[in-house]
Amino acid sequence: MSKAKQKIERIRLALSHKESDRVPVSDFFWTGFMEKARIKHGKDFDPYRYFDLDYIVITPNMDPHIKPFEVINHNDESISVKTGFEAIIKRSGTAPMPHYDSFSVSAPKEMVNFYFDGPTDARRFYQCGDDQINCVGDTLLRNIPAWDERVNVYFEDFAIFGSICEPYEYLWRIIGTENSLIWMMEEPEMLNDFINRIGDFLYKFCKAQIETGQGRLAGMYIWGDVAYKNGMLFSPDIWRKIFKPHVKKLIELCHENNLMVIYHGCGNATPIYNDFIDISLDAYNPLEVKSGLDVVELKKTYGGKLAFVGNVDVRVLEKGNPDEIKKEVLYKLKAAKDGGWIFQSDHSISSEVTPESYELAIKVLHEYGKHPLDIDKIESELKKY
Repeated sequence: MSKAKQKIERIRLALSHKESDRVPVSDFFWTGFMEKARIKHGKDFDPYRYFDLDYIVITPNMDPHIKPFEVINHNDESISVKTGFEAIIKRSGTAPMPHYDSFSVSAPKEMVNFYFDGPTDARRFYQCGDDQINCVGDTLLRNIPAWDERVNVYFEDFAIFGSICEPYEYLWRIIGTENSLIWMMEEPEMLNDFINRIGDFLYKFCKAQIETGQGRLAGMYIWGDVAYKNGMLFSPDIWRKIFKPHVKKLIELCHENNLMVIYHGCGNATPIYNDFIDISLDAYNPLEVKSGLDVVELKKTYGGKLAFVGNVDVRVLEKGNPDEIKKEVLYKLKAAKDGGWIFQSDHSISSEVTPESYELAIKVLHEYGKHPLDIDKIESELKKY
């Protein structure tokens, strides 16, 4: 069995609530971590290969308008660019998150005339360039390689997950979070029409991505931040009525093509976990600890129905205390009994995490994360802390 097929099978078993040879693992890595790791391991350091992680998420150009960024302002401290979402975004120094100065749609009636470049446009998959989701994060990237090229770099050795937004995640990037929440109440018909147009675009884009993958994709990540630390951004009933049907269609499309589906949603979205089960989602990520989520406890309620990815507290990794890191990893490993959990941070490996801290977490995972898990040994080790 090839390395990629072995990893795909390992993940598929975990998401089917079964045990394989060991607990699967992957993550997302911020620029500061990568810079420190390259100083230690060399300029060609690649965390997916160095740590032999199981999967990688690779995102095509999802921007409504396919075009290079327009630099609006640039000085020694910051740079502002206008993206294919027609948003103006400022990156300042080493600030972890960019700031949205403006969005492309500022009045409800403007949604009617907002257009999208074709969802099947070959440039989304075969052309290098700029796009907002890949290029505007904790740093600003320009002219990245084409999606097809990035997939080819990894698909022989890793499980490749494609990437798609659900409509709310896409909506706020066009009209802003504040307008999206206000217009749900003040302009529901106009907003719903726009959401349906977005949903149609995303469905066709997802289908084109699967077809362009030509069998290289093992799964799909759906991005949808519909919650924050204390709960949902809007009522669960609104999500069920407006957004759930679109997510259901995306999941069905992926499953029809034998792709596993992981939904990435920050914050505490537990009020809609049963809805995800209802529409056959495979797994939920990232389970932020600071939002009060504990995967070991969640398994008691949702085990066998919804798998989980994440929940390793990145704040513990940032502090760098070896005993605390080992305790965190051992405790979360209890969620992997009988499958149903993939080892990952509760968001991403931030710039404050040292390579030594992450290496220790992976070492503990490999030592204690072999199936069948020795829960007695894990519990015995936990008593030491």
